[in-house]
Amino acid sequence: MTEVNALADTPWRAGVIQDFARSELFDRTFEEGMQLVEETAAYLDGAGRHDSKILSRNAALSYASESMRLTTRLMQVASWLLVQRAVREGEMPPEAACAENYRLAEEAIGDPSPIEDLPFGLTNLLHRSERLYERVRHLDRRMYVESPSEEAPRPVQAHFDRLAAAFGG
Repeated sequence: MTEVNALADTPWRAGVIQDFARSELFDRTFEEGMQLVEETAAYLDGAGRHDSKILSRNAALSYASESMRLTTRLMQVASWLLVQRAVREGEMPPEAACAENYRLAEEAIGDPSPIEDLPFGLTNLLHRSERLYERVRHLDRRMYVESPSEEAPRPVQAHFDRLAAAFGG
């Protein structure tokens, strides 16, 4: 049994997943993610087409590469958010959402293209999507990968433990 599947069996994890799916943080993240997907599609189908046609050959290659990276990143985030919404709506049990195929995939390792010659519209979307991806990746790890002891630190108890050790308690 993989670590993720082993953790999926705990009632604690199911509660964390359901709490997140019902939270204001989820609402805001979902809205931001879906708006960014729509904004990206509108840009790439509209102003981005025009912007890409006036680029140098090398910049046009970078534009194509980075627009693919952008759409891939956003589709991964959107898929992850839709799974969380399915949990929220009762269409998927939280334990099923723990499956590896629903995890946010690591971005492909590779050197990003130079973006200094790319249009502002694309670079702006790239930066915003990177920030969103990193936030969702953090949520994914916290909810699905880390163990409960890592997830729920108890700083006050740690202080009591140190005091007890110091005073022989």
